[in-house]
Amino acid sequence: MTATGIVLGLHIACGTGALICGAVSMCARKSRGLHSAAGETYHWLFAGILVSGCTLAFLDWQRLWWFVPVAAFSYAFALLGYLSAKLRWKNWLRHHLAGQGGSYISMITAVLVVNVGVGSWWAWVLPTIVGTPLIAWVTREVARGRRPRYR
Repeated sequence: MTATGIVLGLHIACGTGALICGAVSMCARKSRGLHSAAGETYHWLFAGILVSGCTLAFLDWQRLWWFVPVAAFSYAFALLGYLSAKLRWKNWLRHHLAGQGGSYISMITAVLVVNVGVGSWWAWVLPTIVGTPLIAWVTREVARGRRPRYR
C-alpha cells in the first residue's frame, strides 16, 4: 500500500467517525456524558481530518492543493465550537452551535463533493443552504428557552 493510500484510509476513517460522533452529539441529551464524550471525540477526529487532508494535499500538490484552505477553514469551525464549550466565554453557546454546525456542514459538503463530483455546484452549496437556517433556528430556539440549554 502506498503512503497516499494509507493517509486516504486514515482520512476516510476520521471523517466517518466524525460524522457518526457529530450525529450522536446532536441527538444526545445536552449534558455531561454522551453529548460531551461524542463532542470531544468529534473534535479530535476533525483534527485528524485536518492533518490527513493537508497531508494528502502535500502528497499530490498539483491536484489537491485546495484541500489545505478547505481543511483549515472547516477545522476552524470545529475549533470555535470546541473552545467555546470548553472556555465558556460570553455567548459561548451561540458560538458552540455555529462552530459545530458549520464544521458538520463542511463534512457533509465534502461527502457530497467526493461522491457527486468536484464540478457539481449543488454539492458545494446545498449543505450550506439547508444547514445554515437550521443552525439559526436552533440558536433562536435555545435563546427563547424552547430548546434545552447545556447543563
